[in-house]
Amino acid sequence: MPIKNRLAETHAEITAWRHHLHAHPELGFDVHETATFVTDRLRDMGLTDITSGIGKTGVVAVIKGRTDTKGHVIGLRADMDALPIKEATGLDYASTVPGKMHACGHDGHTSMLLGAAQYLSETRNFDGTVVLIFQPAEEGGGGGREMVQDGMLERWNVQEVYGLHNMPGLPTGQFAIRPGPIMAAADEFEITVTGKGGHAAAPHTSVDPNITAAHIILALQSIASRNVDPLEAAVVSVCALHSDVDTHNIIPQVTRMTGTVRALKSSVRDQVEARVKKIATMTAEAYDCVADVDYRPGYPVTVNHDAHTEYAAAAARSVTGDVIMDVPPSMAAEDFSFMLNERPGAYILLGNGDGAMLHHPEYQFDDDAIPAGCSWFVEIAEQRMPAQ
Repeated sequence: MPIKNRLAETHAEITAWRHHLHAHPELGFDVHETATFVTDRLRDMGLTDITSGIGKTGVVAVIKGRTDTKGHVIGLRADMDALPIKEATGLDYASTVPGKMHACGHDGHTSMLLGAAQYLSETRNFDGTVVLIFQPAEEGGGGGREMVQDGMLERWNVQEVYGLHNMPGLPTGQFAIRPGPIMAAADEFEITVTGKGGHAAAPHTSVDPNITAAHIILALQSIASRNVDPLEAAVVSVCALHSDVDTHNIIPQVTRMTGTVRALKSSVRDQVEARVKKIATMTAEAYDCVADVDYRPGYPVTVNHDAHTEYAAAAARSVTGDVIMDVPPSMAAEDFSFMLNERPGAYILLGNGDGAMLHHPEYQFDDDAIPAGCSWFVEIAEQRMPAQ
């Protein structure tokens, strides 16, 4: 693996940063200590153009190349937040915060971008400007959306934007990408079914919302199998069901269900939303209940731009010599999508080896992937803005 020599030399230092972040996880937008750690490391590198509080708690830093003849500006993004999971790895540097864990490798992403920043700040072997984007609240909070709405892209004149994510199951250091949709849109819904409560021994005097909810759940599964084109992708999952009673002899008045919708195309996303609403309301009416549907659009589809997918792949090939170009899209979601909706760019996967999958209490980021990830960030900057 032809890693930049300087990045190989600093591997241990970058790994130590990662272990510190892993031991001190923070959630959502509450990443104040993480953001401070990032800012301190950037200042240690001699960087002075650093701005905190973008998108609530995000950090943006600027590195100028040796020259700037074309005014080219590239954004490189890493996410900083952890997950509300109790760690079960047994690592020496395991989470010191009960119920919080870097179970998605964002500590690795942040450390790799810091490593790339250190290299780029020392060499500045590019013609233009690199904007480092350290984002909060990827895990459901929409930190990417907040940074975009905060005017980040316009304020720093970002013209292209790139990000990466580690992926268990791919060999460590292996890159994989695809043009077009690579991650799904993710919406949420809550369906409240109201009937008429009563004694469980006399169901005929009640209108049971649980029975209605059961029929709604089953009917929702027909959306993917009978409404969406079989060559397209859609997921409708009801993940929780609760009534307003918790006993064995009362038919509830109200039952609520919550779930998620995933799709790889905006048109499919819209189609599924319409069907969820219609199925819920009409099924409830058929059973003499009322269904109220609260449908909340979430992260949009993460779509890699064609040309920039090739740029990202070329940078990866310079690091590893081989890139998987047809990795299947994932039905998971990613709020880097908000940035790609505003600027051309690409999102690439970096192999994390065998082991527990993302969002698992035994997940472990493979530190051997660090030099490859750092090198990819550097190559993007140097290849897209070659030194004059």
